[in-house]
Amino acid sequence: MNKGIERIQELFEKIHEINNEQIQIWLEYIVFTWQWWIGLGLTIIPWILWFLFRKKDSSLRLLTSGFFMITISTLLDSLGIQLGFWLYKYEVLPFIPAFTPWDVSLIPVFTMFFLQIKPNISPYIKGCVFGVVTAFVAEPFFIFIEIYEPLTWEHIYSIPIYFILYLIAHRICHGKSYISLS
Repeated sequence: MNKGIERIQELFEKIHEINNEQIQIWLEYIVFTWQWWIGLGLTIIPWILWFLFRKKDSSLRLLTSGFFMITISTLLDSLGIQLGFWLYKYEVLPFIPAFTPWDVSLIPVFTMFFLQIKPNISPYIKGCVFGVVTAFVAEPFFIFIEIYEPLTWEHIYSIPIYFILYLIAHRICHGKSYISLS
């Protein structure tokens, strides 16, 4: 057998062992802690609020932008973890990354609400506010409650990323590719 394939098999076995150990840690130390309950709430409650208070005639546009944010923020968070920039603790479920409340709920729902509130304000101003609030309010909050730990990352690095993502989400939401069926 090829040496590279043998090494991949060995690494797979180590990863499998680590995953099993992580599940045991989750069962013993994480599930039902107050941080776990916050993570669960932050995964579910924003979507309930969005469903109740969304601009119903813009649901498709908003959801398209929201799913863009889910996809890109999940990809970037995964990359940041793999590169050792930060880590998350207190997974809601042991098989799903700990950043799920952030990337699959808070970021997209916050983006969708931001897109529908005061739609006549410049997207650049809203993008700046989005970036600053997310980097300097949300990230420190997650550090404070010990769910997120930056290792080599600074909050200031997040601002241009959130700004650009917001502008893309705005463009998706307000693009001319949506047609009226009426």
